[in-house]
Amino acid sequence: MERDILIETVDLKKVYGEGEGQVIALDGINLQIDNGEFVAIMGPSGSGKSTLMNILGCMDRPTEGKYILAGEDVSEYDRTDLAQIRGQFLGFVFQSYNLLPRMTALENVMMPMMYHRERRTTSEERLEKAVEVLQKVGLGERIDHLPSELSGGQQQRVAIARALINDPLVIFADEPTGNLDSRSGEELMELLDALHQSGKTIVMVTHDENIARHTERIIHILDGKLAYDRKNGHKPLGLVQSAPSEAGQTQAPDEVQISSEGEKS
Repeated sequence: MERDILIETVDLKKVYGEGEGQVIALDGINLQIDNGEFVAIMGPSGSGKSTLMNILGCMDRPTEGKYILAGEDVSEYDRTDLAQIRGQFLGFVFQSYNLLPRMTALENVMMPMMYHRERRTTSEERLEKAVEVLQKVGLGERIDHLPSELSGGQQQRVAIARALINDPLVIFADEPTGNLDSRSGEELMELLDALHQSGKTIVMVTHDENIARHTERIIHILDGKLAYDRKNGHKPLGLVQSAPSEAGQTQAPDEVQISSEGEKS
């Protein structure tokens, strides 16, 4: 069966500084992530895992090598093009939630749609979609609450809803359980499990091996190099199933391509 490769890096290298002060953060990373995979990136502090996440999330550019996203080489895209790709095709979940404190859960989730110029939607359509996504993450009754009125776990669910709102190609989660207690962390991972089972591609940075066990594959970075890349043997919980087609078959995620103009095709 032919692989559906969504993310690919070829001899990826990231160097900071010059001369004696030069630091090689990534040193020849080669990896492939398929559409629909749930992958954990692990490594000690200073290993390069966050640098790798920043490049995969189009927040930074490699010094050398290629980064191919959905078949498009985005390695040399400028900051404007990278920002456009982030806004239209990628979703992000951060350890500190990054919610706007004076906006309700609903308003926080709607925010990314306002910057999605290629999708001309009415305010009513945006409202309907945001409510739908908040219900999907179990916060249908909390849509009018401010972040300060929500628990840490609930705030992170709002952040996941915000990441989902533009139907991203990939969800990047950077230590998503880092600020949560163990119970809330497990509940959040069950939600990510469910999203993965529904067809979402998730790439997560974590230092917690218990959290990494929820993924189906672990990529370990050490001193800027790929130390190992192994299957995890994890089977998704199956809390959410892909919608059946009319023929009764499970629908695969739509094939999507991107261009430097930021258009899906």
